[in-house]
Amino acid sequence: MLSSLIILNFYGLYSNRFYLFKPDNYIFPILSLLHFTFLYVFWFKIKEREYPDPRMRNLEYALYVIFVIYIFNTVKTVNTLISSGEFADHLIPATFYPVGAVIIGLQLLLLILTLLTFGHRKRLIGDYKTDYLDDHLEPWD
Repeated sequence: MLSSLIILNFYGLYSNRFYLFKPDNYIFPILSLLHFTFLYVFWFKIKEREYPDPRMRNLEYALYVIFVIYIFNTVKTVNTLISSGEFADHLIPATFYPVGAVIIGLQLLLLILTLLTFGHRKRLIGDYKTDYLDDHLEPWD
């Protein structure tokens, strides 16, 4: 899903073309690397039954900021679809509404799944405690 959004990030709704040489289109894919990294760390902590560490906490805090950017992208896409009435005199491609609906659906799904991941992290891995080493490590092991 995140990979699909990265590809669709290069798509122009009004022009029905992909813009690969527009520098603004590379912001979302670069920021999504942090999301992929957090998902890998999340999977690894569950698989190895490890406790959260400061690096995972910092990744999650960075993901909170990226979550706000995801919200901004969703609002921007909704605004693009709503503002299509202003361009009634221009030729709007037939793919405008279907692809726009797919993009909004994927963006809303990304927002929901990101929030669920935060909840699952707390439930499956645990809270970010600064003194977790004292609580979970035995010196005689």
